[in-house]
Amino acid sequence: MGAYIEDLILQTIIDTAHDHFFIVEASGRIRDVSPGAAAVYGMSREALCQTTVQRLEAEGVLRPSVTMEVFRTGQAAQLVQQTSTGRTVIAQAHPVFDGDRLVAVVSRSMDLTDLQLLQQEYALLQQRFSDHVKLGHGLGQDAEDLEAALGDLEAHSPVMREIASLLCRVASTDATVLMQGESGVGKTVFARLLHRWSPRAEGPFIDVNCAAIPESLFESEMFGYRQGAFSGAAPGGRVGLIEQAAGGTLFLDEIGELPLSVQTKLLKAIQDGSITRLGDTESRRVDFRLVVATNQDLAQSVELGQFRLDLYYRLNVIPVTLPPLRERREEVPALVERQLGRLNQRYGRDKILDRDVWQVLMGHDWPGNVRELENVLERAWLSSDDVIHARTLNVESQRNTADGGVPKQADMGSVGASLAEHEGLKEALARTEYRILAELCQQLPSTYAIAERLGISQPSVVRKLKQHGLEIRGNR
Repeated sequence: MGAYIEDLILQTIIDTAHDHFFIVEASGRIRDVSPGAAAVYGMSREALCQTTVQRLEAEGVLRPSVTMEVFRTGQAAQLVQQTSTGRTVIAQAHPVFDGDRLVAVVSRSMDLTDLQLLQQEYALLQQRFSDHVKLGHGLGQDAEDLEAALGDLEAHSPVMREIASLLCRVASTDATVLMQGESGVGKTVFARLLHRWSPRAEGPFIDVNCAAIPESLFESEMFGYRQGAFSGAAPGGRVGLIEQAAGGTLFLDEIGELPLSVQTKLLKAIQDGSITRLGDTESRRVDFRLVVATNQDLAQSVELGQFRLDLYYRLNVIPVTLPPLRERREEVPALVERQLGRLNQRYGRDKILDRDVWQVLMGHDWPGNVRELENVLERAWLSSDDVIHARTLNVESQRNTADGGVPKQADMGSVGASLAEHEGLKEALARTEYRILAELCQQLPSTYAIAERLGISQPSVVRKLKQHGLEIRGNR
């Protein structure tokens, strides 16, 4: 193929790309841009091709320049840019080398408006699904089947049953599921349930904590290696975690902790559906179902340049947000009874709870969620005689604290949490929640700010505002 034809192919790619491409020479002069870049950066294609990235950064057309970052480091980079047109874009850039000499940088950017629209569409679909369930159509005649499928999992609140019903419906597919929620809410439990409900139930369930694998070992752990691939390699080589999941489910917990360099390798494996062991030249097809989990807001990580946008799209096929225990307190009694039964069976005793424990258990915020509740009960069980009293629970000092252990500014009295006449706990909690959210809607500018203040996820805030019919003051 001649150079002329190659130039035509490259030009066609640039002219028709959905993303906004920049090709920049090593001097900083812009050689070419895709036509759509004009709308984002506020300059015509011709004007952009007559200037340099150094000047564009200095004039504030784009802040900061991802190409300049590549010039500084000699490595691929990703960051969030603010343009002079007021847009926020995610930009990725890759160096082009001729031997050891940097000759050009190719960058592409995507307007985050696309991502925001996708989030809004998902929120709308989620709301429609929620309304459908509340009208009695979500579980319908399958309610008994779902009850049987849940087994001993305590999921009594409407939101958790909605999540369980959704997972039950998507279990028969191979769609990637992204589970989000605080630590200890039960993401691993639901991932195992999804595997158990799927046609892959007879296959392996490989549970991987991404944060526990050092970056230097990630490739060998995930993809495996041949004998002699590196110094210290096990005799006979090793099958990687992805291959171990063949025919089953690969669960990647704490996916948000992966470094960018590791994200690139994982993305390639997901896209190709095949892996190559270290030291090997043979590519191997691997059939597995991918489920991932995180306690981070991945969309926000994308905006901060800490998570790859293309990987986020790959993972965010079926997003599921598990609410913290403090947002579904009606499940606490069943969780307590289940854990007490387990402890009595494990240790061969028949201990009971004193009535005074319920005020503590229902009033605590449980920043560690279900995992903390189970640990507190086990400590109390081991330090009690036949009856477990409130004083043995040892949660007083943690009550009304956020995840970081900092005391909250408001207490129950300050938000009017006392019971009204003929009012039960559920109604009182709903009234208190409404008053807190209504006050924060007047004080704070966004759902992200409210989520940070309350120590809950942003999707949970959106759902609660819709549930109570509230809006942030700036959106009215």
